[in-house]
Amino acid sequence: MHRILLSVLTVAVVFVSACTYTLRIQNGAMALERKQYAVAVDMLRREYNKADSRVERGRIAYQLGQAYQGLNQGADAISWFKIAYDNQVGFEALRSYAYALKQAERYEDARQAFIELGLEIGSPYEYRKEIQACEQAARWLKTPAAGWSVSSLPLNTAAAEYAVGLLPDGRVLFSSDRAAAAGEGTYLWTGRGFSDLFVAAADGSGAQPLPPAINTEANEGSAFVTADGQELFFTRCAAPKGSDAYCQLFYSRQAAGGDWEAPRLLDFVKPGFNYMHPCLSADKRTLFFASNHTDGWGGYDIYTAERQPDGSWKEPVVLSRNINTPDNEQFPWIDGDTLYFASNGHYGMGGLDVYKSWRTASGAWVSPRNLEAPVNSGGDDFAFVIDRRASLPQGVVQRAFVSSNRADGQGGDDVYLLEKKWLPPPPPPPPAAAVVFSNRLNVFVLEKVYREADNPNSAVIGRRPLPAASLRIGGSGISPQQLTVDAEGKYSLLLPKDAELDFMASAAGYLRQSATFSAVNLPEDTEKPEQVYELEIVLDKIFVGKEVRLENIYYDFDQSFIREDAKPTLAALAQLLSRNPEIRIQLSSHTDCRGSDTYNEQLSQRRAQAAVDYLIELGIAPGRLTAKGYGESLPANTCACNRCTEDEHQYNRRTTFTIVE
Repeated sequence: MHRILLSVLTVAVVFVSACTYTLRIQNGAMALERKQYAVAVDMLRREYNKADSRVERGRIAYQLGQAYQGLNQGADAISWFKIAYDNQVGFEALRSYAYALKQAERYEDARQAFIELGLEIGSPYEYRKEIQACEQAARWLKTPAAGWSVSSLPLNTAAAEYAVGLLPDGRVLFSSDRAAAAGEGTYLWTGRGFSDLFVAAADGSGAQPLPPAINTEANEGSAFVTADGQELFFTRCAAPKGSDAYCQLFYSRQAAGGDWEAPRLLDFVKPGFNYMHPCLSADKRTLFFASNHTDGWGGYDIYTAERQPDGSWKEPVVLSRNINTPDNEQFPWIDGDTLYFASNGHYGMGGLDVYKSWRTASGAWVSPRNLEAPVNSGGDDFAFVIDRRASLPQGVVQRAFVSSNRADGQGGDDVYLLEKKWLPPPPPPPPAAAVVFSNRLNVFVLEKVYREADNPNSAVIGRRPLPAASLRIGGSGISPQQLTVDAEGKYSLLLPKDAELDFMASAAGYLRQSATFSAVNLPEDTEKPEQVYELEIVLDKIFVGKEVRLENIYYDFDQSFIREDAKPTLAALAQLLSRNPEIRIQLSSHTDCRGSDTYNEQLSQRRAQAAVDYLIELGIAPGRLTAKGYGESLPANTCACNRCTEDEHQYNRRTTFTIVE
């Protein structure tokens, strides 16, 4: 399970509906679904003791593991995931168990669990990086980075404290959900209050909340103050009545009397996405932040926005794939030309780890470096900030702060002081030969592993290599090639400088799939002159005569026209058909059971025909397409019509395609 175990602010309100706080929780599963982890634990333990079958105990044990993990109680999560796996829950429990072991720094146990997990799903490939990460983390833990000392700050309590910001007078700004935070409610995720921003002395003592203009009954946190103390950027997460909660970025200036002005929402923030963790460059022109916007690379990504002379902001730009991954990158902090950030997508020690990268002369970001132990741990380590304000004690060359939920903390997230001691310089290296830079690309051709091998609508539980698949390579800067991948589904090639490559992968019984890779402006890193990149091309198996559900295709009530939100799915289907000109498909539409048989059949036929017509507009030959409306005659689930839930009705209302030739 690729989970996000972040600070209370970053996850606590992101996905939780405003109604979460008022609906009555009926059982442990409902509490878990609504992220009320403290409530879920109590209810689930009672339910587990009453369970009368092994299967039921396994299901509840797995939910208990998830609840304890949400509370950052790793030892309890490990125990319950193991109980769940021993009670036949399946690979999901083993996967959660493996990741929980990794976060507990039980790396050899985690490595073995990942090996078993790969065997269980029939694809050792899927978890090969996690196995390597466990081996690397064990080495880092055994031989920590020299010179660093780590100590807990006095500001830490049994509540959560995290995300230090630096004030010009030597004090620190931090986030906490301690009892002094504004708001009378209890946040059911943790059983504690909402978070606010506090100011404390440099040693962490004497914490006081910011004024009500900044701290409200919503969650405030993860703030940045400019070096002159005049500007404040911070995150606020709130749920307007009747809507979902989202995190947004706010800005305030210091007034003449020293108070903060009423905060203003930054103008590039769009509804429906989360924006958080702001950090401004020293010249005050570039704002770094994290967002889960859909134009990113997946999960949370790091973006920049440029401030214009009139104070407005240009449209944000997502940083490159060298920094961002399909997982989560957050808590950026910029120090000169060096970017520090937290990620669970690069090789790490458990949850989030702190990494650094910097720009080369060409402007590209070098491959991130893990700061290793003791800066990082098996837990979540984030919000790394270097303090360059004050003179350093004798023998100390760098002072920094990091937030972490590592096992030796006082409760939840804590803030740690990092001090790097002076070490004698190593002997000078021998004269180096001229650096030769090279970039290698490993292309993997894979297939999906389905929970039910013969059911394309069942869950995808992994990917595995397709040995002997064909791979066609073309593009600029390279001669066209037609080749075969090896037994690991891999082909490795040296990348020509600034090449733009196109790939087409194929295999008997699978649909062709294309991919691209740009070698333009790849960084040249003198510390790592040989860089290795990976490209995965996943082929879909051809299930002749079996319906494949098309996701995200919905119609307005009693209408058959193609809505804007359905067009991307149909455009992707058109691309698939263009890559595979020899196949013919039937587009089918199904309704729920409400309405007469005749009405539903006619409506579904119009909807199927509308989908076919749209594909024809996109250039697909009409002779390759057939429209068929089934009405309510082939339900995906067989609930009694008057007893179907709205979700069950929605599941029956679907558009599918079937390869008929």
